[in-house]
Amino acid sequence: MILKLESIFLEQGAQPLPFAYELDWSSVEINSCRPFCTPVKASGTVRREAGAVLLEMEASFRLRMPCDRCAEEFERDYRYSFRHRLARSLEEKDNDEYLTLDGYDLDVDELLRADILLELPTKYLCRPDCRGLCPVCGKNLNEGSCGCEKRQIDPRLEVLKQLID
Repeated sequence: MILKLESIFLEQGAQPLPFAYELDWSSVEINSCRPFCTPVKASGTVRREAGAVLLEMEASFRLRMPCDRCAEEFERDYRYSFRHRLARSLEEKDNDEYLTLDGYDLDVDELLRADILLELPTKYLCRPDCRGLCPVCGKNLNEGSCGCEKRQIDPRLEVLKQLID
């Protein structure tokens, strides 16, 4: 979605510009899977505030991902809020507080995509206390104990174990 912001930048008493729409990100890949199982719902407003233009937006969606510990697939809802100050040009080139625009148009899709992908967790867990898989037999330890010997001996030292026995 492209927002036309000319009136907000040029008119002192310009009315806020609200927006709301949905994005289909079913083709976006993260960690070799396509996790967006619902459209991304985005809404927000662009308004003048204290001589600057302020963009406030909110995004909500549902992800379906495999757990990084047990590999079981799970779904979770996410909701993020973002705020950006917009400017047409800046005197300082290295100013991270403002987002500079070429012209008066803002591509909200690209900005939202970058914001969400940077905000997503780096590790996906089905639950915070996920026990993962047994390193010996591969059983999901969330379903119960597997009975494998937990104490592993380095194969190079296996000969020394015979001395203890």
